[in-house]
Amino acid sequence: MLYNEPSPLEVKVVTRRFGKPDSEKIDTYLADEGYEAFKKTLTLTPEAIIDELKASSLRGRGGAGFPTGLKWSFVPRNTGKPAYIICNSDESEPGTCKDRLLMENDPHQLIEGMLIAGWTVRSPAGYIFIRGEYRYLIDIVDRAVAEAYERGFLGKNILGSGWDHDIYTHTGAGAYECGEESALLESLEGKRGIPRLKPPFPAVVGAFQCPTILNNCETFSAIPAIFRQGAEWFASLGPPKNGGTRMMCVSGHVNKPGVYELPLGFPLMRLINEVCGGMRNGKKLKAVIPGGSSSPCLRAEECDIGLDFDSIAKAKSMAGSGGIVVLDEDTDIVGLALRTIKFYQHESCGWCIPCREGTTWLKKILERYHGGGGREKDIDLIHEIAKGMFGRTFCALGDAAAMPTYTFIEKFRDEFEAYLQKSRPKQIPELALL
Repeated sequence: MLYNEPSPLEVKVVTRRFGKPDSEKIDTYLADEGYEAFKKTLTLTPEAIIDELKASSLRGRGGAGFPTGLKWSFVPRNTGKPAYIICNSDESEPGTCKDRLLMENDPHQLIEGMLIAGWTVRSPAGYIFIRGEYRYLIDIVDRAVAEAYERGFLGKNILGSGWDHDIYTHTGAGAYECGEESALLESLEGKRGIPRLKPPFPAVVGAFQCPTILNNCETFSAIPAIFRQGAEWFASLGPPKNGGTRMMCVSGHVNKPGVYELPLGFPLMRLINEVCGGMRNGKKLKAVIPGGSSSPCLRAEECDIGLDFDSIAKAKSMAGSGGIVVLDEDTDIVGLALRTIKFYQHESCGWCIPCREGTTWLKKILERYHGGGGREKDIDLIHEIAKGMFGRTFCALGDAAAMPTYTFIEKFRDEFEAYLQKSRPKQIPELALL
């Protein structure tokens, strides 16, 4: 049964200050319960904070959907090394644009969430890793960090607690690969942004080889509300094991694309038809990419599901980054597959052979196929290359490239076969590619 919040558009957790005058400034934040959650956690033990997060059913909003409280519990506190707090605001997944709005409209909410994490593990410092193309956001966040220092929420002996903590912003170089947590850490340390072998995982060996809490911007931004209003309240907003709301970034062929905060479990078709005003130009729905371009697409008949991590996984796709791309009946699936693989081929760090070579060959074959030079055996060749990339790389970029390509052929093979009829008059020699 789908979760159905009675008044979903009125439920605001991370976007409730959006639209207020000077919402990015600390005075606006303080006037609306700002930093009250952090003050409350200063009276709690690390174990109590983690237990509250577990009870809230908060899951990571960056893509994997891993339970946040459980992730924090993995961070050791007896190593003799400092622990660090890292916010992943790289946000490079095509179809996703939510973290930008959080930093632009309410940066103090993010800072407060990081402070709660910092206090939990008694961290001396935190870093906000922001993608290179978001240059103007770094200025906004830097001003907010400066305000937090001025009011005593950062720096030495914070609020008389005896705890010192600093937060720094750090810009990436615009690499999609640095959205992967270990590649982000390499970049943060001044090295080439390529993934690390795991284990060890960042919780134990993360930034500067020290224990690290690393979460997404939206994840940190949701934490203050949990400690203001309680874990039970937050968990009740969504289905079991899917607490709270999610920022849904809707693009594609709908009348009202945009970013909407809705309870987890909100019905996908209701999002399209009610929240987003239905399909553009009265067209029929063909497919939906539910979690950013790296998630497998759903055909129209598979879209009667709730938008939570478990329901989407049951439909054999991923909630991912929350980037929902809606496709109408006129969408060229072969062209979409080519456009998607071009992105991932360009963004591959080149470290793993299956990803580096796989994305290159998929791009070359799809370019020929889409350009009018397709061969019947190309369909199976594309399918097998994509299948062979699964689970064979250090990070998920290879899978991110292969998964949508593989799924497009699995679910729309008829469209790939139809391309052969269009392309036969333009056949090119067999040796033109291979």
